[in-house]
Amino acid sequence: MSRPITDPEVQILAALAGQIAKDESKIAKEQELWRDSPFYWIKSRPSRSIGAIGEKLVAGWSATKGFNVVRPNNSDYDRQIEGLKVEVKFSTLWTDFPRYTFQQLRDQDYDYVFLLGISPFDAHAWFVPKSEVTYNRPPELMPQHNPKKEPNTRWLTFEAANPPAWLTRFGGSLAHVALLIAQAAKQR
Repeated sequence: MSRPITDPEVQILAALAGQIAKDESKIAKEQELWRDSPFYWIKSRPSRSIGAIGEKLVAGWSATKGFNVVRPNNSDYDRQIEGLKVEVKFSTLWTDFPRYTFQQLRDQDYDYVFLLGISPFDAHAWFVPKSEVTYNRPPELMPQHNPKKEPNTRWLTFEAANPPAWLTRFGGSLAHVALLIAQAAKQR
């Protein structure tokens, strides 16, 4: 039989414990989803270093495809791939809702954005011209912060299994992205 808690301070602790239990449940669900994944270690890294991991993955993968990859001339983009200025955005699959969220898409000096989404046992990628991510495409591509203060910062979020139709011509698989990079490099 459940006993009521009458002490207001204990009620506060009980409410906090309930919230922590939900967080712990989410962590357990995430651990189960990512168990045995070669990418699980990325989930344990601090968020400020996950973007750098994404950049290294994209640079390394691009090099294995034979593309020339060099560091940028300025901080507006992350790598030059085949002479193209490429901004890299990285997302791991969200556990509570199976989606990718690519943050901090800004109107800066780059030609393409390389979106890399990692799931426990799969990866998805898109190679998108800058012009395609510099305006709103509700509901997936929206201002990330206050549109009046930062009108040029957006985020792109969508269900991993169902990318928006406008995005499909820019990839979906790493093999498709490799073709798009080669085509873009030839058109330079």
